[in-house]
Amino acid sequence: MISNQILQNTIEGLKGIARVELCVMDVDGKEIAATKDMSGCSKAAAQFASSPADSQEIQGFQYFKIFDDQQLEYILVAAGSGEDVYMVGKMVAFQIQNLMVAYKERFDKDNFIKNLLLDNLLLVDIYSRSKKLHIQTEVPRAAIILEADNGRDNNALELVRAHFGASTKDFVTAVDEGNVVIVKDMSESDSSKEIEKTARTLEGAMRKEGLKGIRIAYGTVVNEIKEVSRSYKEAKMALDVGKIFFGERNIIAYGELGIGRLIYQLPIPLCRMFIREIFGSKSPDEFDEETLTTIRKFFENSLNVSETSRQLFIHRNTLVYRLDKLQKSTGLDLRVFEDAITFKIAMMVVKYMRYMESFEY
Repeated sequence: MISNQILQNTIEGLKGIARVELCVMDVDGKEIAATKDMSGCSKAAAQFASSPADSQEIQGFQYFKIFDDQQLEYILVAAGSGEDVYMVGKMVAFQIQNLMVAYKERFDKDNFIKNLLLDNLLLVDIYSRSKKLHIQTEVPRAAIILEADNGRDNNALELVRAHFGASTKDFVTAVDEGNVVIVKDMSESDSSKEIEKTARTLEGAMRKEGLKGIRIAYGTVVNEIKEVSRSYKEAKMALDVGKIFFGERNIIAYGELGIGRLIYQLPIPLCRMFIREIFGSKSPDEFDEETLTTIRKFFENSLNVSETSRQLFIHRNTLVYRLDKLQKSTGLDLRVFEDAITFKIAMMVVKYMRYMESFEY
């Protein structure tokens, strides 16, 4: 249904053109939107709502009925001097009627997309409702999720909708209070490049609108509407996994998660068992800061001793000493690829465990 603010903006704009005072009331005569106070017309509006007439003049005011699927929804009151008040009132009533149809169609599409994302529709319903709502079924699409620390306070959903404009190909909705979901049509461009470009453009636009702590994630491109929910689930996983393993990045794609998406699906008891079997009572994130920095830099340089020592501004022998010391305490030699992989996974598992444990308290 149309919001009261939209009705207010509509009649104020039409008043500016036609120079006629306008008021929209419900069937009980309660004022919803008005360009001037017409509370004195409330009783007459309620009586008019019960009459069989579609329009009527009462004490110098013109009254019009506005229907939604043959059900009376609003009463429009028009007031002004001149013979054109009746004609203006009819045009305004017609405009509001068309707005109701447009917003109802948008609501129906929004409801459909929400249920599609959440897998709440049978396959036959997906295609039948797509046809009814004039939504193409075999078009490349991808789901993008936007999250912002202050998104709820700044009405992020409407900001994103305004950014994408009146596009009939893209859909913007929200399935929970925290995130905005965009189902992006990818039919007119190189999808792999365009989705990244779309995400970066969206991030820049939302920053200008005052959103903070923006995180954007997107799933893979799918070619049928029935698969859109899969792209949404991928984007949702990318958003969560990105917070754990890619905290420095504002935009993350499902295809970039690597082994992180596998670790994210492990049960916590299995993770604890894995860490205990390798490190005993100690955790790999409990080493001193110098050791942790050495390990991270060694991994960043693909286990290259010379380059790592150069970037750490230490002698090669000093780095070798640190790696030997680590091997004695853990039994893992990071210069051996298999041991390095085990240690890297262990560090990621611990990071995942710490993240999940933070929600338990």
